[in-house]
Amino acid sequence: MSKIVDSIYNIRQLDDLARKDTAIHRIHPVPKLLVTIVYLIVVTSFGRYEISGLFPLVIYPMVLVLLAEIPAAVIFKRLLMVEPLIIGIGILNPLFDPRGWITFASIMIKCGLTVTACLVLVSTTGLDKIAQALRKLKVPGIFVLQLVLTFRYISLLIEELARMVRAYSLRAPQQKGVRLKDSGSFVGQLLLRTYDRAQRVYDSMKLRGFAGDYRSYAKTRVTWDDIIFLLSWISFFIIARMFDIPGLLGSVFK
Repeated sequence: MSKIVDSIYNIRQLDDLARKDTAIHRIHPVPKLLVTIVYLIVVTSFGRYEISGLFPLVIYPMVLVLLAEIPAAVIFKRLLMVEPLIIGIGILNPLFDPRGWITFASIMIKCGLTVTACLVLVSTTGLDKIAQALRKLKVPGIFVLQLVLTFRYISLLIEELARMVRAYSLRAPQQKGVRLKDSGSFVGQLLLRTYDRAQRVYDSMKLRGFAGDYRSYAKTRVTWDDIIFLLSWISFFIIARMFDIPGLLGSVFK
């Protein structure tokens, strides 16, 4: 039961962090989203044998984590959840490539940087503001709506699961977990309950004027600080991609 509660807390924790008031949180969502997109493109553009060139790009998530006052453990914990998948993707490279360990290390670093950048974006912006930024960038509303509602539905699913597990444990206090013979009906009831609750949420949205599109009524404007943030980081990414900064520093300090 505690694991389910922890899952609910973990899902909402990034949104809670996005409500903080720091210099990074006050940056307009559109520049932050654009910077993240450019960062992902630059990171993934490196060749499979290029490792040293990726090191300067660690600066971006580190600076944002520090300035936004995000606990490093929050990012690191979620990064560890993805690591088994990353290892599964790259672990066979040494068997088919003489320099496979280099490729494996490159995949690990790239995945770590891209996942961290996305986590930082969510924890400093929030899903609703990211959705607003996507609409301002002319992303079709159906895709934005799907993203937002999927995230919200996962929360509903876990909350209903917690209630059902609690009710099941009260009826069978000596039973650890759900018995195999009850698992089919348990899952069926879970889907029916979450569907029913999602329908009530949808009805509430329609009563509040929802017409099938995600709309934002926020009147925030892009400021010079936002433009400086955008141009500075994109310039840094381009320089880090065009020049081997670790190699240049090594030659200077020889």
